[in-house]
Amino acid sequence: MNDWTSGYVAELDYTHDFFHEMTPSRLAFAALSRGHRHGLDDNRLTYCELGCGQGFTANLLAAANPHVDVHAMDFNPAHIAGAHRLAREAAVPNVTFYERSFEDFEEEATLPNSFDVIALHGVYSWVSRENQERIIDFIARRLKPGGLVYISYNTQPGWAPSMPLRRLLTDRAAQGNGSLEQRIDEALDFAERLKLADAGFFASNPGQLTRLSEMKSMSRNYLAHEFFNKDWTPFHFADVADDLAQAKLEFMGAANPLDHIDDICLSRPQQALLAEESNSVRREGLRDILLNEQFRADVFVRGWLPQTQRGGVGGWFQTPFALARHYGTGPLKVNWRKGDIALEASQYEPVLQALSDGHHTVRALLEQGVFSDMTWGDITRMLTILTGAGYIVPCLPQAGYADRIVRCRDFNMAVCKNAEDSERLGFLASPVTGGGVAVDRMEQLFLLAQSEGHQTPNDWATFVWRILEPQGQRLEQEGRVLDLPEENLAVLRARAHAFSARRLGILAGLGVSLLQADPSQPEMAHPTAASSQSGAVA
Repeated sequence: MNDWTSGYVAELDYTHDFFHEMTPSRLAFAALSRGHRHGLDDNRLTYCELGCGQGFTANLLAAANPHVDVHAMDFNPAHIAGAHRLAREAAVPNVTFYERSFEDFEEEATLPNSFDVIALHGVYSWVSRENQERIIDFIARRLKPGGLVYISYNTQPGWAPSMPLRRLLTDRAAQGNGSLEQRIDEALDFAERLKLADAGFFASNPGQLTRLSEMKSMSRNYLAHEFFNKDWTPFHFADVADDLAQAKLEFMGAANPLDHIDDICLSRPQQALLAEESNSVRREGLRDILLNEQFRADVFVRGWLPQTQRGGVGGWFQTPFALARHYGTGPLKVNWRKGDIALEASQYEPVLQALSDGHHTVRALLEQGVFSDMTWGDITRMLTILTGAGYIVPCLPQAGYADRIVRCRDFNMAVCKNAEDSERLGFLASPVTGGGVAVDRMEQLFLLAQSEGHQTPNDWATFVWRILEPQGQRLEQEGRVLDLPEENLAVLRARAHAFSARRLGILAGLGVSLLQADPSQPEMAHPTAASSQSGAVA
């Protein structure tokens, strides 16, 4: 193992994912939901991602938020080279990447003096204690007063039963031969042999049989970085809170707004137990015990500024929301920790219908009478649940939209051009939300076809087949690889029509398009601007 890796996996690249919780508008909503007066509505912000991996999230956020200067570092030169390449292809000027370790990043002379947001996803549990201390020191030196830190990490007690399995797999891989991918496969096969031999560990921990089965189906690149690093620490919440307290940070709340509502996470007896604990840190630790938590994504703040009641209501009034997924008719299926969440159709249907023609602020929805006779508490609860469940999404203010749509179109064109020979990049940038939207390879190619003048779904399917056929790629249907061109075209046409009917309108409402904006039709470029105040390939 090379010394520069410090025990972190470098043989296999990290995945090209986008993490919604790191989006500034979502962080702002999390702060609003928790009653904190954030500063993320300023005209110019600085944002730092520590351990950015492939840099895809940093690139997308920079493209969708031209008012944010994004700085991102990673120790892996291949990751940073790829991130630089995408930034050039997508013409993203406000992102800077650094090939640095945590040890020497503080020495980078071109860094801003301070940041409004510092984010680290999938980092803290997977680096050494020495590097954890360097991260805390960097935050202490560089986070602005009032700034936010997004941090995700593995958690006790949920991981406790899996620690022997993880140790077994990493020890087995360490003594094996061949590439890391081959050694991971051999380690999993060995664990399977132990299972078949009725190992007492699996008999006493049946949940680990499910864990092993899930791991066998996971991407080896993901597994390598998740399970096979030298350092791997599932934390108790109090230990992370103590670390961040050294940088004068305090816990603001979970990044997922569904976790802000106790009664959809906990039973009444569990809520009663939690109510007995007045200390906020011990309360979160007790909550983890009640939920058997194994992963947390949290937001901490350096200087808590509580909202006044009037200020909080005003913040909600000014927040725009957009529809994030197709909604026809019928009951919503919102499932969370306790199972299905009961929502009244008479309450949520008017909201989703109103947002179907573009995004609206809460004030505009109130003025339209969308909420009928709901109480203010019921309104904010419903909007929080719909946001956490991914039916609606908080948006950026109208100011700056013209710049955002140009930047996002350039970024999205680069991603969709990459889709001609790769399915690695699965998200496009939204100028409406400032975040990412999941769009798979076929959908990206349909958008690319539309941008090149192909007008009907059948034309889009033909365009895509002209890309796939010379590459020797074929579609799968019901587990069977389709050999005949007519079969592949039939499936592509069906997918294109479904995309046109169910997804294209949602993407247009989020500003996700490769088409040039028509200045004579601003309502299409920015829906309801007046009411917004602020299958697999084989």
